[in-house]
Amino acid sequence: MAKDQFVNQIADIEEDFPRWYTDVVLKTGLVDYGPVKGTMVIRPYGYAIWENIQKELDARFKATGHKNAYFPLLIPYSFMTREAEHVEGFAPEVAVVTVGGGEKLAEPLVIRPTSETVIGEMYSKWLQSYRDPPLLSNQWANVVRWEKTTRPFLRTSEFLWQEGHTAHATEEEAMEETMKMLGVYKEFAENCLAIPVFTGRKTEKEKFAGAVATFGMEAMMHDGKSLQAGTSHYLGQNFSKAFNIQFLDKDGTHKYAYTTSWGVSTRLIGALIMAHGDARGLVLPPVVAPIQAIVIPIAAKKEGVLEAAHSLCARLCAAGIRAETDASDNSPGWKFNEWEMKGVPLRIELGPRDIEAGKAVLVRRDTHEKTEAALDTIAETVQALLAEIQANLLALARERKEKRVIRAETVQELLAGVEGGNFVKAGWCGCRECEDAIKEQTAASARVIAENEHADVCVCCGKKAKHVVLFARAY
Repeated sequence: MAKDQFVNQIADIEEDFPRWYTDVVLKTGLVDYGPVKGTMVIRPYGYAIWENIQKELDARFKATGHKNAYFPLLIPYSFMTREAEHVEGFAPEVAVVTVGGGEKLAEPLVIRPTSETVIGEMYSKWLQSYRDPPLLSNQWANVVRWEKTTRPFLRTSEFLWQEGHTAHATEEEAMEETMKMLGVYKEFAENCLAIPVFTGRKTEKEKFAGAVATFGMEAMMHDGKSLQAGTSHYLGQNFSKAFNIQFLDKDGTHKYAYTTSWGVSTRLIGALIMAHGDARGLVLPPVVAPIQAIVIPIAAKKEGVLEAAHSLCARLCAAGIRAETDASDNSPGWKFNEWEMKGVPLRIELGPRDIEAGKAVLVRRDTHEKTEAALDTIAETVQALLAEIQANLLALARERKEKRVIRAETVQELLAGVEGGNFVKAGWCGCRECEDAIKEQTAASARVIAENEHADVCVCCGKKAKHVVLFARAY
């Protein structure tokens, strides 16, 4: 199949990025639409990416002392009302169960939009003495938020995520935890997803409902928009006081704990797609790619070719490489295009002449560069190439990130910046009215407050600036 025929399968990435995204997630078999509006079915290829994300993150959580647990999907409605800011923030998104077993329930139940309330209730039982904290829990689960506008992975009514929840004896320990986990997310995003991110504190308008402070991780997408890729919340004593999470301290007095929560979701798969994808489809970083190397037999019907391809694949798998052989009866050209669209980092072509010469042809997905590799040392060659591909994807993303951050002194400059597909740094006085006015005039929101940066005046009102804020249009 010719290249131009292949590209017609998906929309042009530069001309219609939203359509390109939808085409890619459907035609590569990542997801399908669920029967309930706003839901998605994560297909095996998409779920395999999530499993690799889980594996990498779970190891990092356990290395920092967190243990996995599971908490109920159904939460008494009364729990949601105990923390006023929390219930106000989530009320529009909450799905409520009023009938169970054919009978009206005495108290409505909420399908969890997040688990601070139910975990707070349990922590109030488990935290008794100064010897008990810190409590360090993580949950891999699904949550439901009744979204009006949905798009696969980016915003759906039900999605998968992890949510960490911790309780500490002091404010200092809780803040240290909040920042530590933000750092874990940043390291994971860069070293596993090959996505460099901006991190920092959210404004009061953008913080999590019920938090004292929220710290976010923002990723730049291909079109210059921002995707909130993760958050870490310092909850102070807000939920401790709402759910009576107290412990008896050494001085004989009862004290409220300080709590945190932090999470990332299947939205990260959307980040991968939009950060690395190109005109041919997905480009997946090797660390999280379901298939790191696809073996394509050339002239597969000729004696010994298919057997040699399977043998090569087995050797790669034995070396710890996620490899598969495409033994289908489709043409080699069709297979090349199919696996390129699916974003497999490395293609290995093996035909009769290659076998005779003791070599194979390797084609990188990121650069389309072709090389030859000796079959007797191919596993080592593939491992080295995968590491190069991972590093190159991060380098390319960093280059884009650095080139597309500009500064603005006026709202007009800010507007021109985001319309040009950039993130924009600008001074802000700290006033909610100015933040709202900027959003209204530019459709850009405050993503994070930049640390250790200064501006003289607010981009909106001209008064003295308190912060430099990173503004962008966002998903």
